[in-house]
Amino acid sequence: MATLYTQQGSNIRKTWMLMASFLVLVIAIGYGVGWYLGDPSFLYVAVVFALVMNVGSYWFSDKLVISMTGAKPATREAHRELWNIVENLSITAGLPMPKLYIVEDPAPNAFATGRNPEHSAVAVTTGLLSILERNELEGVLAHELSHIGNRDILVSTVAVVLAGFVAIIADLLMRSMMFGGGGDRDNKAGVIFLVLGVVGIILAPIAAELIRLSISRRREYLADASGALLTRYPEGLASALEKISSYSKPMKRANNATAHLFIADPFGSQKQTIGQKISNLFQTHPPASERIKILRDMDV
Repeated sequence: MATLYTQQGSNIRKTWMLMASFLVLVIAIGYGVGWYLGDPSFLYVAVVFALVMNVGSYWFSDKLVISMTGAKPATREAHRELWNIVENLSITAGLPMPKLYIVEDPAPNAFATGRNPEHSAVAVTTGLLSILERNELEGVLAHELSHIGNRDILVSTVAVVLAGFVAIIADLLMRSMMFGGGGDRDNKAGVIFLVLGVVGIILAPIAAELIRLSISRRREYLADASGALLTRYPEGLASALEKISSYSKPMKRANNATAHLFIADPFGSQKQTIGQKISNLFQTHPPASERIKILRDMDV
């Protein structure tokens, strides 16, 4: 049976493979558009633009997320148990104490953000605090601290930016084909590239979104494993996920841009249908039942 350590190593390797594939896709599209338009400089512009977007998301993503979710700073006096749990877990994990926030929302959920452990934040909803026992709350908070320790938030943000960038490039390629450009379109190579370009226009945004969702899912599994290792009690997080997933209503400020940051889907649990497998493919979170099973099968 795989241990927590082997699961972490496997998820990290697979995630970086996805990120590498994503970067290759961006470069390939940039090169293809530059070739089609007869302007090689387009590739360099695309790479620079992607880097600028990544740097911007690195520095300002945490402030943006906090603002979008309506989170307010928590104090030790008002939320003593929450504060003490995070403080103790941070010491155990060897991490700086993150800033704590409260989101006024009956939906039980939590998220972590920040570009690194020294500039990190953890937010929980009032609904989460109201339904979880202490050991369950510890499991959730250990999960979020694991995101911080593993630098998951930065990776997820970069993936989101790159997904949007691929969609933009595909749109530019579509427009160039519709309104001109590429003086070589009449020869055989031009026709072949035109066909490949149309296929790319259709598949690139879909591939980008699937890679983003895949990275988000793998990070959730890794944070579950790391959190369980931190508390040495996987059942706490497993029990918390059962309670969280049983709440079906969405959060008040559920947003597609930040959905992947939460421990559970902020749009609420969805009823299973005939197209369950296809639907799950496009969700930012793996099924709670699958996460719970993995947690309860772990060797600690």
